[in-house]
Amino acid sequence: MKNTRFKLTKTDLTKVGKGVLVAVAGAILTYLTEWAASTDFGSYTPVIVAGLSILTNIVRKWSTPSPE
Repeated sequence: MKNTRFKLTKTDLTKVGKGVLVAVAGAILTYLTEWAASTDFGSYTPVIVAGLSILTNIVRKWSTPSPE
């Protein structure tokens, strides 16, 4: 058996990359939430809130593994 210590396979890099994408998406959504809460959109507020809700749901669905 080979020693695979300190080596990353393509599968390992793919998993790390997905983790990075999930972390970055979470940070962006957190920033957008803080920004939207402190900004006055006037009559467009319901549209902005709905759009952020949809975006959050898309990211949640994308980052959650689906049963196969």
